[in-house]
Amino acid sequence: MRFVFTGKGMTVSEGIKERVSRKLGRLEKLLPDNAELYVTFSENKHLTKMEVSVPLHKRMLRAEVSNEDASVCMDQAADILERQIVKYKTRLRDRRRRSVATNDELTFLGAPEVAEAEAAEASPEIILTRTKRFALKPMDAQEAVMEMELLNHSFYVFRNSWTDEINVVYKRNDGEYGLIEPQ
Repeated sequence: MRFVFTGKGMTVSEGIKERVSRKLGRLEKLLPDNAELYVTFSENKHLTKMEVSVPLHKRMLRAEVSNEDASVCMDQAADILERQIVKYKTRLRDRRRRSVATNDELTFLGAPEVAEAEAAEASPEIILTRTKRFALKPMDAQEAVMEMELLNHSFYVFRNSWTDEINVVYKRNDGEYGLIEPQ
């Protein structure tokens, strides 16, 4: 397990690096050997903010914690990541067991179409409670942010007038705005 430390508006001392390595070291048994943990510290007035990101195969685990005490931040971030890792691994294990058991057993019994139906039923069902349709007006990101604020929404979908592609602006937890563009 490898740590990559970053300090925004502050320097991360060796003592903090050592404490973080010790506190988050308990995740080592849950993560692959080549896992990288990106740890970012920032200070805002009296609060210390700690962000930890762990890129895994097709998944990004992330914990963001703010507190007056850096040690509390480390403990809370470790707890959050541990819950996420356990949940992710349980979901993978259950999905693997469910697909192997239903497909292999039912195909072996001579009912491949039943195996496919069972596998389709095993996937999580998404229930749409509301569908909304609207025209996408060409505008720039600044106009989209103004529209989002007028509607009092946390995100806004629009057609970018410069690229003519669908973009999304959103309000971040820190009060700033983000832009999502397709590649």
